[in-house]
Amino acid sequence: MTALAPLRTETDQRFAPARMRRTVLEMAYAGSTVHIGCAFSIIELLTVLYRNYLRYPENNPLAEGRDYLVLSKGHGVMAQYACMRELGWLNDSHIQNYFKDGSELKGLSDSRVAGLEVTSGSLGHGFSVGVGIAMGLQRKGTDQKVYAIVGDGELNEGPIWEGALVAAHHRMDNLMLIVDKNGFQAMGSTDDVLALGDLSAKFASFGFETLEVDGHDEAAIEAAIHQLWANGLGKPKALIARTVKGKGVPFMESDNRWHYTRLNAQTFAKAINALGLTGATK
Repeated sequence: MTALAPLRTETDQRFAPARMRRTVLEMAYAGSTVHIGCAFSIIELLTVLYRNYLRYPENNPLAEGRDYLVLSKGHGVMAQYACMRELGWLNDSHIQNYFKDGSELKGLSDSRVAGLEVTSGSLGHGFSVGVGIAMGLQRKGTDQKVYAIVGDGELNEGPIWEGALVAAHHRMDNLMLIVDKNGFQAMGSTDDVLALGDLSAKFASFGFETLEVDGHDEAAIEAAIHQLWANGLGKPKALIARTVKGKGVPFMESDNRWHYTRLNAQTFAKAINALGLTGATK
């Protein structure tokens, strides 16, 4: 399969991580909702994908020739909404009315929203949907790519490993699994709930080409994705991204309470200030 060159241009200033995190905070505060920490851990991953790699002909989220981003960890969807705002697929009204009565945007990924490829949140199945999409594109012989983002806690689910077996068996070299390895899940650390061991070795044993990367280093992420596509080994890809839950706001970092904690006026202002940005009011 032909290597995919990055799409980035040096003048493209969209998707700045602090700007993206501000959008997440605005949504969470406006909707008095949760899942801030698990959105923050994937900001840089999504930044690189949307800015550098994902192809949407004519900026159309439903374009037939598009690449596919499958957010299997659907509770991180506010980070994806922030990207969709940058692309002009969402506007300020969507952000300000997030999670309110009549809002189109839910707290989990919903395929009825253009730009979201799967309905997910019930963890474990989104990746298998991505495998199915990749299989269809493989049979059509297109050069389209599928990126599937899973949480490390989500790897507790058996369907992830069933999907991995199918992807490797069919040599789906158009599929890249990205693991948000932030070390936590809803009820505790992944090591305490169900230790995962060496994820790179596990996915390699399942027939994936694997790399590990600092999931908050945009240049390293870009280089790793490019390397995985460029190697052309005829295997599905797995990128293990070491991340920090709550990254970007020090009082949220590695504090699993921010999986379910809601912002109030004080914590919202404090979080915005930590980003070095001027806050908005609810």
